[in-house]
Amino acid sequence: MAHLLISAAHKSSGKTTVALGLCAALRQRGLAVQPFKKGPDYIDPMWLTLAAGNACHNLDFHTMDRDEILAAAGNFIRKADIGIIEGNKGLYDGLDLDGSNSNAALASLLGAPVILVLDARGMTRGIAPLILGYQAFDRSVNIAGVILNQLGGNRHEAKLRAVIEHYTDIRVVGAMAHNANLEIIERHLGLIPSNESHGAAARIAAIGQVVADQVDLDLLLDIARRAPLPQGPAAWTEPAAPAADITIGIARDSAFGFYYPDDLLALERAGANLVPFNTLTDTTLPKVDALFIGGGFPETHMAELEQNSALRRAIRNAIEAGLPAYAECGGLMYLARSLTWRGKRREMVGVIAGDILMHERPQGRGYVCLTETRDSPWPRREAAPSKIAAHEFHYSGLQNFSHSGRFAYDVVRGTGIDGKHDGLIYKNLLACYSHQRDTRQNRWTGRFVDYIRQQKYAAQGDASASH
Repeated sequence: MAHLLISAAHKSSGKTTVALGLCAALRQRGLAVQPFKKGPDYIDPMWLTLAAGNACHNLDFHTMDRDEILAAAGNFIRKADIGIIEGNKGLYDGLDLDGSNSNAALASLLGAPVILVLDARGMTRGIAPLILGYQAFDRSVNIAGVILNQLGGNRHEAKLRAVIEHYTDIRVVGAMAHNANLEIIERHLGLIPSNESHGAAARIAAIGQVVADQVDLDLLLDIARRAPLPQGPAAWTEPAAPAADITIGIARDSAFGFYYPDDLLALERAGANLVPFNTLTDTTLPKVDALFIGGGFPETHMAELEQNSALRRAIRNAIEAGLPAYAECGGLMYLARSLTWRGKRREMVGVIAGDILMHERPQGRGYVCLTETRDSPWPRREAAPSKIAAHEFHYSGLQNFSHSGRFAYDVVRGTGIDGKHDGLIYKNLLACYSHQRDTRQNRWTGRFVDYIRQQKYAAQGDASASH
């Protein structure tokens, strides 16, 4: 039931590469590896899932309360030999002055030893005060070791090891030489998703081999095994899923792949059977009761999406006929009339009365806070949350928008569709830029399935009455 948190002094230190390599190397040893990612993220978890062979789960202070984080982490770590938590940003970075949502806060909450990945380019003696400062800043955080990254050679490594041994009590867990071949290509939202990267498995295997050669995995495991299993007051329960009476078609391909595994499980527990379809190659929709089109990068696939006019027409006709649908960010872009990027315009589904324009700078970025309007179509299982915590990250905006005015959400913090609203409603479609997550404060999956069920059985009743 070992676990640890991989963090860094600052962004772009190589912690994602190290975390991927550790997952792959430990898995190669025959260990069951459970990956986690701090914060809202889809892309890193896709790579971590591929490296570990187990679905990566997000631990996020914005959308989860602390008991929920403890319960979720404890549940998944208990089922594995080791849990690898990849942090975001630097160890002490965060939105709040007190660091309550930082990587350090997560490590303290979970009792996770921290392995600090340090980009050591150009450093020798100066690495000592850096380490000492990180140790002294918050004594409740157990910085149990460092991995030196981007080393210039054997002499550089030897100097750094000598300095660290002389001035600090920290253990050097690994020393990784600079290797341009290990870099994963980045795009405006971060790494290219693994579902788009040709040869992703081979790249992960190569990174895993380098980490196995340059990191002391036995020492790392010893550190991880000394950590206490996270114990939360809230017991984790997995209710038995009812017999599926609803079928949801879910877009899953290299254009659309941003889905939280917890949300997909929650949809199934609510009684949904998830049937994937491919927006690039399928010409017809499967027989479904609803659609779920999540986020992704439709702009990089817009020529193929436009070329598949048969599926675009099938989706448009289905939604126009009243098929329930939910779309987030990339899904919203796909359902618009057109998509313009780098001077090229392509036709999209055409259900949403507006055109998508890609910008050079983010149009919405970071945590979002929404409140539900009276027009929100999904039925409530309990009292609606006063505020919905979500996140957004999009370079696109909706232009020439002629929506009649019904939105599911008012934006308290964030951008949404027009700076004030998100979750446009058209017939039985709800489409938003915000990414929701099914947690204790926002059980959106059950409400969506309830809505689908209402529409399905109402339609069946109408059909029976007409006969």
